[in-house]
Amino acid sequence: MRSASEYLFAISPPTTPRLVGTSDAMAELLRLIECVAPSPAAVLIRGESGTGKELVARAIHDASPRRARPFVAINCTAMPEALVESELFGHARGAFTGAVGGRGGLFAEASGGTLFLDELGDMPSALQAKLLRVLQDGEVRAVGADLSRRVDVRVIAATNRDLEARIRTGQFRADLFYRLEVVPIAVPPLRAHPEDIPALVAHFFGRARMRNPHATVERFAPDVIALLARYAWPGNVRELENLIERLTVFGRCRELSAADVARFAPYVVGEHPAERYELPRERQATLREVEAEYVAWVLERCAHNKTKAAQQLGIDPSTLHRWLRHKTS
Repeated sequence: MRSASEYLFAISPPTTPRLVGTSDAMAELLRLIECVAPSPAAVLIRGESGTGKELVARAIHDASPRRARPFVAINCTAMPEALVESELFGHARGAFTGAVGGRGGLFAEASGGTLFLDELGDMPSALQAKLLRVLQDGEVRAVGADLSRRVDVRVIAATNRDLEARIRTGQFRADLFYRLEVVPIAVPPLRAHPEDIPALVAHFFGRARMRNPHATVERFAPDVIALLARYAWPGNVRELENLIERLTVFGRCRELSAADVARFAPYVVGEHPAERYELPRERQATLREVEAEYVAWVLERCAHNKTKAAQQLGIDPSTLHRWLRHKTS
């Protein structure tokens, strides 16, 4: 078996972002991508911030029959409501102040390809209704236009929100949820597959070196990889990528050491394996005891968000709710 330091040089420097990992969690994710890619069905990708939901969406598109057509992405929280509507559906000339010309919109731009709606859980209610109509009818009407036009677009949406909770509070439409969740995909948090950290470090280090060709750092010491594997990564893969970039830029030795990590990211050194699930005992535990303690630990790690906890446990949220009711009854 290769050491972490050997693994760094076993991978050629990548030029584009991609899904990396050989863990069981990543293997299952890649299997789901392979299964859903040929279908035109809508996909709802769920996962914590920084887990790589857009990469999953791109992987689905790249493996689909639509790969030669555009992949268009929009962050639903990055602009005002009125502007999001115009961006998605287009607008006619004179539809509003400043609309000196017509615009087709992202649905038209993605025709024949894939439209990725990131942070869908924060989409305003009025836009949710219009999106639902597009998904039902396959037609879009530009702002200020009199006629609709047909579009052939596969929609992939992503969110880190608890959509079921938002449905209960009236913040998200249940009919849109069910229309989008034809194929649900849960992206695991990095703490759920720490065995992929050496490969991810290699991948991100290769990319960081390409962006910073004059950087001094040429390799990471094995104890650095072990240190990074013990950290819980609340910001997930994005946090790891940013840290590798920082260490590559600021490192002043050819081999980056644990001391360098402590200098530039002391919070990583301050976290210990206790963040991982451990069950030290003086006696053997029953399966029921182990189950109860593990579920409690996962709930605590997910800030008692039952939907996220169910995703990490690999069960349906309703199953977790029934289990918790049974424990408290």
